[in-house]
Amino acid sequence: MANKVGIYYAYWTQDWDADFLPYVARVKQLGFDALEVNGGTVARMRPDERKRLVDEAASQNIELSYCIGLPHEYDVAAEDRQTRERGIRYLRAQTEAIGSMGGGKLSGIIYSSWPATLPQGEKKGPYLERSMASIKEAVKSAEDNNVVFNVEVVNRFEQFLLNTAAEAVEYCRAIGSPNCRMLLDTFHMNIEEDSIGGAIREAGSYLGHLHLGESNRKPPGLGHIPWKEVADALRAIGYAGWVVMEPFHLPGGEVGRDIKVWRDIMPGADLDREAAKAATFMHDLLK
Repeated sequence: MANKVGIYYAYWTQDWDADFLPYVARVKQLGFDALEVNGGTVARMRPDERKRLVDEAASQNIELSYCIGLPHEYDVAAEDRQTRERGIRYLRAQTEAIGSMGGGKLSGIIYSSWPATLPQGEKKGPYLERSMASIKEAVKSAEDNNVVFNVEVVNRFEQFLLNTAAEAVEYCRAIGSPNCRMLLDTFHMNIEEDSIGGAIREAGSYLGHLHLGESNRKPPGLGHIPWKEVADALRAIGYAGWVVMEPFHLPGGEVGRDIKVWRDIMPGADLDREAAKAATFMHDLLK
């Protein structure tokens, strides 16, 4: 199978905005094939900054992918029309920026906002309808810029629209574009799904991206996620895409606040060494 293995930059940061350039050579040295960065930050970068990032990635033979949870002011499922339109423009800005870098995957909670709770007394049907209408519009820009949207399935404590693989499959079918697929994350599946392997099989050909999250947010191999079950299910559906680990362990800053990290989850750990061990673990598992 030999899937490309990546890691999210925020393993090393406490804030969402960061200079991604130094991480390219770092992840290469640690044994990764890809670096995932913040799509919103990329959209705000100058063209010359984006070019430097692309050139550095090419020189290191590192692939780039992009991820974001839309802030509330860009909620494409919001009742307020102006908020939805602002969110569509924000997604277009990201797809155009990624397109200028050669295209790629834009994954995450791009179908609403994050984190979000269903308002008291409301039903999620109208939110889904508004979300799908917005993504049907925004995906046109993805199609034009060689970008694939991967809508992320997350746990009920972070979002309310897409909590299971089955819900995401129906969502992707409703969008009806080859540029709209889904992202599963083992951390979230561990909370919501009856079977992690079953959820991956449920996703089938709609699976466009996979996040690797341990049960405790540490790098793969340091929790109780059934990794053989994950690998077997990926083989069963013929998944040839990327797998990107997304460990979160540092309290403080925007990342610690938004991910709800209230203690140092890996005190005293050599972060680079643990990341390298996890890269080897996943490469061996998926080869």
